[in-house]
Amino acid sequence: MGTERAGGLHHSVLAKVGADLTHGRVVAGDVMSMEQIEERYGVSRTVVREVVKVLESVGVATSRRRVGVTFQPESSWEALSPVIIHWRLEGPQRLDQLREVSELRRGIEPQAAWLAAQRADADETARLRAAAQGMADAGPRGDLQGYLAHDIEFHRSLLAASGNALLVSFAPFVEEALRGRTDHDLMPEVPEQRAIDWHVEVAAAVTEGRAELAEETMRLILSEAQQAMDDLGSRGDA
Repeated sequence: MGTERAGGLHHSVLAKVGADLTHGRVVAGDVMSMEQIEERYGVSRTVVREVVKVLESVGVATSRRRVGVTFQPESSWEALSPVIIHWRLEGPQRLDQLREVSELRRGIEPQAAWLAAQRADADETARLRAAAQGMADAGPRGDLQGYLAHDIEFHRSLLAASGNALLVSFAPFVEEALRGRTDHDLMPEVPEQRAIDWHVEVAAAVTEGRAELAEETMRLILSEAQQAMDDLGSRGDA
């Protein structure tokens, strides 16, 4: 139980550090001692050590004896880390982060669909079709959390079916993007039917080995998602 609590505190403090950084309350060049971090976030030295390890691993901070923890410029951060993506989605850079993620996904997922159509086995295509059907069931009801769960499973399954370990490694990154869109009200109240239909079509194309169709339809999915976010973001700004 103590370990679970420490783990929960570790994630909670990381979220607070991220909020401080993305809102400018902590800036590049700031230096804090372990004691200052303990006091600022109200946690034990053990939790602080775990947090600092994560910050170092994603390029956010460096730690040196008798110097302390030095926060690094954003250009040094590991931009593809789910931790960093989550921070930015929670902060004022939300729309910029989602747009950057969308641009990168357009270079990754169509290729994954093309490969999946050539490499996916029966179990992988079954998971893909089941996820698409789940989206088709949940979407028209306006069940956005149910839709999100199936959407995440669809894209995770597609990347896995590509048979390319580097593409598979993008799954947590894509999941953060999908969660961010839903959690920050950048999804329509009822998902677009054409987007649902395209997911079903990709699953069918992969199952049938139609690589070009799978690739092109995945491009349509990603373009529609970006356009929808742009439209909703513009209304929010207005």
